[in-house]
Amino acid sequence: MLITPAYAQTAGGGGGDFLVTLFPFLIVFAIIYLLILRPQQKRIKEHNAMVSGVRRGDTVVTAGGLIGKVTKVADDNEVVVEVAEGVRVRVVRSTLSDVRSKTEPAANEASKTAPKAANDQDGQSS
Repeated sequence: MLITPAYAQTAGGGGGDFLVTLFPFLIVFAIIYLLILRPQQKRIKEHNAMVSGVRRGDTVVTAGGLIGKVTKVADDNEVVVEVAEGVRVRVVRSTLSDVRSKTEPAANEASKTAPKAANDQDGQSS
């Protein structure tokens, strides 16, 4: 006999070996997802919400470091920012890095002209 019995045996069911080799890759992917991908997606959603909520009167900071006040919302992609008195620059919305101070929304015209309730006293004391 030239072949020893150890080499002559058939390979066992290697199903367990495949899972053992795949397990470290799954752990690494889970760590990358939890520590890198998920927080980045959250940051992107917050930035998109901030940029879409920019309106006239807000003080903004651009990616280049310019601080200015939004004077006009040109369209969906651009805003006009006044960086100095009389100096206005058109800026792409996605390049805004921060909104420093938000303005309050304009009061609704219906609330200005709505009649007051009978129990409102307008500061009069009885």
